[in-house]
Amino acid sequence: IGFQTGAEMNWLSPAMHVLRDELQNIEVTVSSDYSPDLAEALARGRLDLAFMRVEPGYDLGYHVVDREPLTVLMPSDHRLTAKPAIHPRELVGEIFIGGAKKATVLRAVTEDYLRRSGVDIKLDHGVDNLAMAMSLVASTRGLALMPAYAKNLLPPSVVSRPLEGEAPTIAVAVGYSKSNTSPILKLFLSRLDDLMGPNQKH
Repeated sequence: IGFQTGAEMNWLSPAMHVLRDELQNIEVTVSSDYSPDLAEALARGRLDLAFMRVEPGYDLGYHVVDREPLTVLMPSDHRLTAKPAIHPRELVGEIFIGGAKKATVLRAVTEDYLRRSGVDIKLDHGVDNLAMAMSLVASTRGLALMPAYAKNLLPPSVVSRPLEGEAPTIAVAVGYSKSNTSPILKLFLSRLDDLMGPNQKH
């Protein structure tokens, strides 16, 4: 089982619960990586399933299990920490950190949100992962839009605030190779309703 780095904190326990009655009969290996690398590992048969983004360019099956809102990361002593929520226009004039290269899904969601909000913001620093984003927020005193699970991993020097109004969301999906015939994978996929996150349940 693969997890986008940091996501295992939210999803490892539920995943093990889904397989609870099979755990004594199977060997479970857990790995953590960037979402595009998880897609590559699934396509090559090195993983059976992964909690990840819906990555374009791979012939994989996906089941969306949650939709995470994006939140604003900022230095813990930034002036905007006084606000309970951040309007996108307040990002204007700030150093802006966002997804790049490997974080193509995050970048697309962010750019679409800023465009719909009528805010013209250019990326100052592009990052591939959450650790890079937090490091740059702390060192450049910039702001970043990152998925909500970032709150689990923040150092004391970085805090998060929700976006004002309806925040954009990014899908969390279980990805798998369509050609994988593993009976355990089939069982896992048949129990996906047990996994649905709070933003997918109706």
